[in-house]
Amino acid sequence: MQKTLIVSALAAATLALSPLANAQGTLRIGMTAADVPTTTGMPNNGFEGMRFLGYPVFEPLVAWELSKGDKPAGLRPGLATSWKQDAKDPSTWVFALRKDVKFHDGTPFNADVFVWNMERYMNDKSKQFEPPAAGLMRARNPYIKSYKKIDDYTVSVTTIRPLSYFPMLMVYPLMASQVGWEKAGSWAEFAKAPAGTGGFKIARWTPRQSAELEKNTGYWDKTRIPKLDKIVLLPIPEANTRTAALRSGQVDWVEAPAPDAIPSLKQAGFTISTNSYPHYWPWFLNTTKAPFNDMRVRQAINYCVDREAVVKLVGGMAEPSTGYFSKKNPNYGVPAQQYKYDPAKAKQLLTAAGYPEGKRIPVKVMISTSGSGQMQPLPMNELVQQQVASCGFDVSFEVVEWGLVLNAWRNGAPSKESRGVDGLNISSPSMDIATMARYLLSGNGGPNGANWGHFKSEAYDRILQRIETTSDAGELARGTTQAHQLIVDEAPYLFVVHDLNPVAFTKKVKGFVQAQSWFQDYSKVYIDNK
Repeated sequence: MQKTLIVSALAAATLALSPLANAQGTLRIGMTAADVPTTTGMPNNGFEGMRFLGYPVFEPLVAWELSKGDKPAGLRPGLATSWKQDAKDPSTWVFALRKDVKFHDGTPFNADVFVWNMERYMNDKSKQFEPPAAGLMRARNPYIKSYKKIDDYTVSVTTIRPLSYFPMLMVYPLMASQVGWEKAGSWAEFAKAPAGTGGFKIARWTPRQSAELEKNTGYWDKTRIPKLDKIVLLPIPEANTRTAALRSGQVDWVEAPAPDAIPSLKQAGFTISTNSYPHYWPWFLNTTKAPFNDMRVRQAINYCVDREAVVKLVGGMAEPSTGYFSKKNPNYGVPAQQYKYDPAKAKQLLTAAGYPEGKRIPVKVMISTSGSGQMQPLPMNELVQQQVASCGFDVSFEVVEWGLVLNAWRNGAPSKESRGVDGLNISSPSMDIATMARYLLSGNGGPNGANWGHFKSEAYDRILQRIETTSDAGELARGTTQAHQLIVDEAPYLFVVHDLNPVAFTKKVKGFVQAQSWFQDYSKVYIDNK
């Protein structure tokens, strides 16, 4: 039934696009999400939602630098031209806002609009408060204490404690039009005609069917006005269906093509683009109860996985993961635990933890059938399930839709949304120390942050406290390495693979430079029908 609905949606969207429209520069993308992300300016569907209906349409003060593919994406000025830590109060950051920026509805962006948007996220008594958006933003940036207007184009944001890496977290609050919302009267109505400041604007949006973005010819950054006239986004959660849509010409581009189809896609002339990607595919482990409240059990399950076999399963479109960072990352370090496929060592650790050979360990893991960056969740989880069984883990799955996985993650392992499971499979970003802190500091246990498993390590917290108060780049790097080594050794996750982010597209798609990021710059992409 689901496949029939997907094909019908594809057909409807394809009929809506005439050949002439395609010739003018329309890029049709098959997403992995099961639904079109929301359009109010803080999209759901994880980072895939941010990739397609977040950053292209709505912008933050601090943006990602996505123009190069030879190094991990850093930061660049967005709606703020500069920022600095207050010399008298290191908990406060001051942002100089960009002038002459207009929303898609023609209204200006300024300090008042910034404060209005922050009230949307942070003040549940404000008329514009939007609970789903607030939950997403707070989970990604849980440290904001207050914010204020200094003058028309200067604002400050104060954090709950000094944070040296706070600009890395200001990529998440996206700005929507205050006037547009006031005219609409509600977020539900605003979603029908949303207005951001980005290079693309939302022209049409049909839940579960498609979203259509069109070029913003009045975009403030003249060097990044899109070459494409339109982008059409289609939710196609099943990999084989996405691949078939690409082959048949219903779409021009697909995220995460079916792994076993990649060789034949190459032979047929399609482009397969990959790059190192700060994206790891783990099981988050519930450290609040047995069996994973024992570090030895967490280490043991990490020695039970044949990661090379998982890489082979996904057609080589991944690399083995033995930590939060990839081994290519300069901050990986030299942890004491060097995870590899070693069932004998796993059994030794389990015996020491009170699980001698022959004693089975029941484990339930919540997984999804698809979702943002989830790669190929069903076959990958089934393979890991088979592998860890040889060490004594009897894994069963709580299979739910992607949105329910996100709800469980945001609320934490002890919550009713997590249904008592021992693990949660949710692919996650491994971009920087700010993100690692967000996911693993003990104070960030869900629903207060992204630490689903409520992992607690006093040593890790002490390292992060030192990092947060330093102004020395060398100390920040050393502390990041020390923190990562500890995370590998204490194993709050079952580390499986790091994604290489494969995308497949037709030869007529030109100009794409794949950034080492969850997010991509589509402004230089164009369609060449010659």
